[in-house]
Amino acid sequence: MGDAEAGSGTDGGESTFTVIVAAVANLGIAVAKAVAGLISGSSAMLSEAAHSVADTVTEVMLLAALKRSGKPADEDHPLGHGPERYIWAMLASIATFVGGAVFSLYDGVHTLVEGEELGDPLVSYVVLAVAFLLEGYSLRTGVKQVRREASRLRVPDTYYLRHTPDTAVKAVVMEDSAALIGLLLAAGGLLGGQLSGSGVWDGIASCLIGLLLVYVAWVLGRTNAQLLIGRPLPPAMRSGVREELLSVPHIVDVLELTTLIQGPTEILIAAKIDFRDMATAAEVEWACEEAEAQLRERFPSVRRVYLDPTPGRAQRVRRQRDTDP
Repeated sequence: MGDAEAGSGTDGGESTFTVIVAAVANLGIAVAKAVAGLISGSSAMLSEAAHSVADTVTEVMLLAALKRSGKPADEDHPLGHGPERYIWAMLASIATFVGGAVFSLYDGVHTLVEGEELGDPLVSYVVLAVAFLLEGYSLRTGVKQVRREASRLRVPDTYYLRHTPDTAVKAVVMEDSAALIGLLLAAGGLLGGQLSGSGVWDGIASCLIGLLLVYVAWVLGRTNAQLLIGRPLPPAMRSGVREELLSVPHIVDVLELTTLIQGPTEILIAAKIDFRDMATAAEVEWACEEAEAQLRERFPSVRRVYLDPTPGRAQRVRRQRDTDP
């Protein structure tokens, strides 16, 4: 297809597996971090526990998004349920902000102002090391999917991740990347406190973790908002759609073109078409069928094509001239 915004082309099964791996890993990590934070008295560890809890809630919402958006179209939802995934993904980004970022920033500021009594950091170091391995495995699963899809679409990995409408995979990769950075920050806070005997380093680490989560929540929230509002195909693909339409016999011009991404594998195309003046009704009907077939062949994510026969500019001028007194 040539562009990540055309859709990933997957049926959602791979995305579901990626999200499940991340959810299971984060749930176990959250419990371990909370226990380690209580034993060591580290605010950064407690912030990381909140981070993992937020990630777990996020992944549960993403699973709901994948399940509900896969429901077929019906009488009450003639265009399907594809956009519903972006509603749940938006709620997931809010959960990341409220559940992780706000708590981390609050705990970090509280530690900086009130101080904290440092305990034995050994358990925290062990938990951080195990969490790093689990988060790394989860991230590896997401990155493998991104690389596979980017390679199939012949675009750079970073471009695919930035523009893909598969926000479930994007959320997992971003959150797991943030988790690994957060683990390093937490370890730095523990080490700084151990060497200096001051809880300031732990408080700073907690604040940095909170700011990191604010950034992740903002990026994911903005992406889902754009898709909920309605993101069109990129210019290069819109040009490709026009090219395919104009190659169909009896089609003279594309007067207006509307494209809409409804999901990772769902694209809607609507266009006002100027057909050849002498084309019969049957020829117009077959031209519409041919146009849809060509679009689906070139862009497999196209699910709906609506073509509206519309008089061209020359026809309108002639009609206006004929009707003028």
